[in-house]
Amino acid sequence: MKLLIPLLLLYWGLTHAQNTLQLEEGEGSPNASLNRVAWLEGSWRGEALGGEAEEIWSPPLGGSMMFSFKLVHDGTVSFYEFGHIREKDSTLVLQLKHFNGNLTGWETQKETVDFKLVKLENEKVYFEGLTLEKMDGDKMRVSVVVSEKEKSKELVFNYRKYY
Repeated sequence: MKLLIPLLLLYWGLTHAQNTLQLEEGEGSPNASLNRVAWLEGSWRGEALGGEAEEIWSPPLGGSMMFSFKLVHDGTVSFYEFGHIREKDSTLVLQLKHFNGNLTGWETQKETVDFKLVKLENEKVYFEGLTLEKMDGDKMRVSVVVSEKEKSKELVFNYRKYY
């Protein structure tokens, strides 16, 4: 399965937008709370990485917004991501874990992939290497930097809210 992802990234990696940001050396994340990203709540779908992608975001509760991501190819789940945006030290952090279609994990039990908050705009949130932006009406764009063999590519996922 891990071999499938680099192939998919080669297929999809043709998109080179500049929608993501990084914190400067020594720069801290700005103060923020979940109410600034509550617009994420709902179920979103779109085509991505040669298949169909789905993200589901819960409303804020208990200091976090939980999400799941699923990528499906030819009727079969390729991989999942589970995670949350949580309030931590007066700011926000997005944390996630990856799983194969059979729920075997990619990261170790104690390891997460973390994205620090860079800045917030109206219905647009920049984490390091990952940007979520509400577009017109029921559309959302997610841009994420993926590194592969010392090269970085920015992938763009376009979603439509379906409930």
